[in-house]
Amino acid sequence: MYYLISINLISFILMFVDKRKAIHNKYRIKESTLLFTSLLGGCFGTLLGMYLFRHKTRKLKFKLVHLFCIIYIVVFIKVKCL
Repeated sequence: MYYLISINLISFILMFVDKRKAIHNKYRIKESTLLFTSLLGGCFGTLLGMYLFRHKTRKLKFKLVHLFCIIYIVVFIKVKCL
């Protein structure tokens, strides 16, 4: 549980930092890094950051990765609880 909280917090912060860098035209965080943290379990933090900061919301690959990730985590938690 601590892992999921930590990785989601990290993902959320990465989305915030990348949005700030985009606004100021600075060197950005790679999309692969953002997607990788989502795949590691940070999809809720990234998804919250996407819509809260209005960042990467038009990118189809981000939407698909988050959908896959959320389904995976929900199934994992259900199986773990059985």
